[in-house]
Amino acid sequence: MKYSIGEFASMVGVTTDTLRLYEKHNIVRPLKNNYNKYRFFNDFDARDLLMSRWYRSMQIPLHEVAALMDEASSDEIVAKVTEAQFLLEAEIKRSTMLLNKMKEINQELKQIPDALYQCQIRQLPGRYRIKQTYRNDLLKQEELTCLVQDWMEKLPYTYYSFRMENQDQTIEHEVMDYNWGLTLLEEDGRRLNAVLNDSVEYLPPATCICAVIVRAHEEYISSDSFQFMLDYMKESGYSVAGDITGKILLNEKLGDYSRTYLEIYIPIQ
Repeated sequence: MKYSIGEFASMVGVTTDTLRLYEKHNIVRPLKNNYNKYRFFNDFDARDLLMSRWYRSMQIPLHEVAALMDEASSDEIVAKVTEAQFLLEAEIKRSTMLLNKMKEINQELKQIPDALYQCQIRQLPGRYRIKQTYRNDLLKQEELTCLVQDWMEKLPYTYYSFRMENQDQTIEHEVMDYNWGLTLLEEDGRRLNAVLNDSVEYLPPATCICAVIVRAHEEYISSDSFQFMLDYMKESGYSVAGDITGKILLNEKLGDYSRTYLEIYIPIQ
């Protein structure tokens, strides 16, 4: 039997726009009335449409579906379905990793009130890091361009962190030397196959005193901002065992006022 495009779309459960798209890819081939350009579909078109939609339901691209519908052996069809399966498995793996990272980030954010100006002892994992600023000023380094682009594609696994420079001389000064840069946990860097070259710093695992502080968005990091942590360290009998680092947890904007929540890490021994 012959069916108009509206009748056929209704009977097979698709829209007329979908039928026109599939016709454009030569998946269905309706008869056309040369006088009024009306399209007429038949029962065999329903079979072809169902099969093509079956392929599409497995996330096979439409142009590849068209090729399968035009000419394909059973082996070629099995190979294409297998390829779609592998792509979906990779997507599920990426989505599962992302979900786990989002849970980790959300947990960090929820713990901000309890960690604010409260010292804790924590084991910090190894980290990879790119130096991108001096204090708050970006450095112009062409050799970092490709590296930064690769790491920016790794968001939200990458995050912005600072590292103290000339630490022995700067802790006693109000405004210290530090730099900002993209950072990746060592485990995330390996899993994501991040680019690692001579421009990448490595911060080894360390036992740290950590706490969350708040600073105005454009304010320099000064020694008084974490003096309470240094006092806690001395009172507890610890000494500084490496570079002081920290990360941005959250930027908050309230009216005309912006502030940044930072987590500070002081390695101890």
